[in-house]
Amino acid sequence: MNCWGPVAKRWGGRASGRIGTEPVLQNIQSEQFVEAAVHSEHYTKNKRCTPNTARRGVGILRDAEAQRNRGPIAERWGGREAAGGGRGPQSGRTRLGGGSAARPSGNTVELGLIWGHTPRHMAEETPTRRSPLTVAVHGGEPRSYPHDALTAPIVQTATYSFAETAELVAYFEGRKQREEYGRYGNPTVRLVEDKVAALEGTEAAAAFTSGMSAVTSAILGLVKAGSHVVLFADCYRRTRQFVTTLLERFGVTHTLVPPTDLAALEQALTPDTRLVVSELPTNPYQTVVDLERLGALCRARRVKTLIDSTFATPINLRPAEWGIDLIVHSATKYLAGHNDVLGGVLAGKRGLVSLVRELRDVVGGVLDPHAAYLIHRGMKTLPLRVAQQNATALRLAQALEQHPRISRVWYPGLESHPHHDVAKRLMDGFGGVVTFEVDADLDGTSAFIDGCKIPRIAPSLGGVESLIEQPALMSFFELTTEQREAVGIKDNLVRYAVGIEDADDLTRDILQAL
Repeated sequence: MNCWGPVAKRWGGRASGRIGTEPVLQNIQSEQFVEAAVHSEHYTKNKRCTPNTARRGVGILRDAEAQRNRGPIAERWGGREAAGGGRGPQSGRTRLGGGSAARPSGNTVELGLIWGHTPRHMAEETPTRRSPLTVAVHGGEPRSYPHDALTAPIVQTATYSFAETAELVAYFEGRKQREEYGRYGNPTVRLVEDKVAALEGTEAAAAFTSGMSAVTSAILGLVKAGSHVVLFADCYRRTRQFVTTLLERFGVTHTLVPPTDLAALEQALTPDTRLVVSELPTNPYQTVVDLERLGALCRARRVKTLIDSTFATPINLRPAEWGIDLIVHSATKYLAGHNDVLGGVLAGKRGLVSLVRELRDVVGGVLDPHAAYLIHRGMKTLPLRVAQQNATALRLAQALEQHPRISRVWYPGLESHPHHDVAKRLMDGFGGVVTFEVDADLDGTSAFIDGCKIPRIAPSLGGVESLIEQPALMSFFELTTEQREAVGIKDNLVRYAVGIEDADDLTRDILQAL
């Protein structure tokens, strides 16, 4: 008998719908639960259910129920079922609009293929293909909100009241889907989670206070003392810092491998390796690892994969299509798109996301409802913004590559980029960041940046405003030139994060500065 049976029996004959079960950290990190979630993502008949592991299973079962029945969303909002974000179990690699056999042609979404079933709101219709333009607007949302509002409300509350004891009992028995306490869930936050999952074509998603909160929570949720983590050496430096310094204090070992070097990755894997972490494209040189080979290699060794896809966005790349287990975004960047909010989102397989969500509920990295509203609103225009940024960035990269004062341009959309062929196969667009070297020293490069009149000098990327920075100063100011070059950062390196301004205006501006 499947081990979930006792859970259903214990909670009155079905999986509990409890959203706010307060977890105990030692239970979340217990070897039985983590091993089951990481390696099997469900308990097998050979796993013994204990009361504590059963409680942990409630969250996973709740997610499974939500995928089969979008009722919880409708009930939360007092409205009808979702208009474009229904999801269900996946089998193997998901292909947007193309099943599992062929690369999709165009940015279309075959709802039945992606989520394994026909969403309830389409139950009487033939499944239709929907573009990310449509999913960005309607995905993961109910047909109506309270008071007949068209836009999503901000549910600004720390806790939720029960009308009577009978409602409380029904909630704990799984007969009623609702929220309990702000750290365990919020309707506005869940809209962000559902929309990201709809755009990524994954089974579930969880929102966090920042991209780093999402990354660190995901890693913490999957490792324990004695585990081994492999990172590509060009991962975001704060992610590297977390793994190589903080986790090391708790007995988690690591190996750094050269960027995109899958042979080195294979050699680095050990019986204790639990997770491989990378980004696509990376910052600032925009390397592009072959996700299809990476996913296959790690699956063969029963190792989970985590890809930071912030630079790509789900418009340009959906790593789950290529067999990646977990995808993380700094929602601060492209998803929100207006440089006015911090947030992060983790998307992926239901069991893994549920595991990390339970950890989030303990450590408290929950997204604020007002921040969630800003991210949710921003995502509605994500395809439009990314399309503009893709086109403008390619224009800038091509113009820079021809300019005599530019030594080198890194942009995966250029044929000169070392990973252009891989990027062309994996991605639907090449992103809005262009990295290049000016034929100048540190001060000369600074003078060029100061000569640009449109982009603002600031860290970050993905917003409507173009931003420009000199990484040697912005991110590595404390290092000497020699120390910076040792980590691959030259004094004359420039990162240009394209906004949505007119491409001709941006091109003229950068050329006059040169």
